[in-house]
Amino acid sequence: MRAAILIYPGTEPIDLATYGVLSMARRVEPGISMYLVAERAGPVTLANGLTVMANHGYADAPPAQVLVVTGGPGWTREASHPPTLEFIRRFSRATPVAAVCTGGMILAASGVLDGHAATTKREVTGTEVPPLTLLRERYPAIRALDARLVDEGPVLTGGGVTLCIDMMLYLLHRFHGERVAVETARILEYSAAFAANAERLPDVVAAPPKTRP
Repeated sequence: MRAAILIYPGTEPIDLATYGVLSMARRVEPGISMYLVAERAGPVTLANGLTVMANHGYADAPPAQVLVVTGGPGWTREASHPPTLEFIRRFSRATPVAAVCTGGMILAASGVLDGHAATTKREVTGTEVPPLTLLRERYPAIRALDARLVDEGPVLTGGGVTLCIDMMLYLLHRFHGERVAVETARILEYSAAFAANAERLPDVVAAPPKTRP
């Protein structure tokens, strides 16, 4: 599996666990690879000042087996930023797209979730409105679900923050099988958390179709 991980100004640093899980997974399956992509290659300032280097820009991103869209407070800008939305639409024509946390809101804005079930971040602080509520209110063509992960085949969405780890383990299972996913969870010392999350909020692997009125 080769993963393209989309970052942008204001990505939450914890969402770089997407990269970290794959880095650990390479100890189990060395054929795994990943790169960071942003509007332009080079430094990208994430939430709270962490700066990382994007390997590629939208114009020169190489093919991948999955595009992973990260979340973070910068999602509101990216959800109305035409270059990002067009890049996602273009990539999704030939590649599955997975969103973690509020990356699901960016996918929703791009239109690639229309007609699908999806989830996104639920837990917030203070007077924030849960993004899952916004997903329901703003995008009637999407069936918003309170779930850990929703797999609709070409598009996958996950809940908030640390569930990005669950999403990457799920993708490892999808592309490389159970052994690689389970062993990666073990060396991450995440097996117990992975099982607990699955029990509390199970995967929606094949969301049921809408019922017609």
